[in-house]
Amino acid sequence: MPFDLWLTFVFATAALLLIPGPTVMLVLSYALSKGRSVAVASAAGVALGDLIAMSASLAGLGALVLTSATLFTALKWIGAAYLVWLGIKLIRSAPSEGMRVPQADVSARHVLGHATMVTALNPKSIAFFIAFVPQFIRPDAPLVPQFTILIVTFVTMGGLNALLYALLADRLRTMIARPNVITWITRVGGAALITMGVLTATLRRATA
Repeated sequence: MPFDLWLTFVFATAALLLIPGPTVMLVLSYALSKGRSVAVASAAGVALGDLIAMSASLAGLGALVLTSATLFTALKWIGAAYLVWLGIKLIRSAPSEGMRVPQADVSARHVLGHATMVTALNPKSIAFFIAFVPQFIRPDAPLVPQFTILIVTFVTMGGLNALLYALLADRLRTMIARPNVITWITRVGGAALITMGVLTATLRRATA
């Protein structure tokens, strides 16, 4: 995989992970109720869940590439459009009253299992991976090395992101209660998705 393409994937992933979605809120919920004792468990659960969901998604993508290059190209166009739609939806759904983090009293083992299930079994996560990852794949190159790099990169960054949120839970409590901060972060995340979808479609048209 070309370094510049991988670096683009890293920047895109970093922008997406910063959006405080359901997984992040779950991590914060456990961290605020149990403290740092469950930080590692929650981060490990998110990483494991991402690994399962992303591996399943890429397995399907690999089969599609081997079956038809034309279908894979069509999927990339559909994926770009989906990212734009997802970004618009995210901007329109930006909360105006902040976010409330529920309290929870559970063990580290429960946190690990719950975070894994929520992350891995979320249909939206699988759909997102199917739309997001093809933008960074070269179907004319060996797939397994590319898949391995992308999975390791995303899972590592996702786990570190969850761990950071968990460790900073006390400080983030105030931020989450501020409507303007959450609204701004959500809208920026939506704009990032739209930009990504438009850029991939534009670059593809220019190089076609």
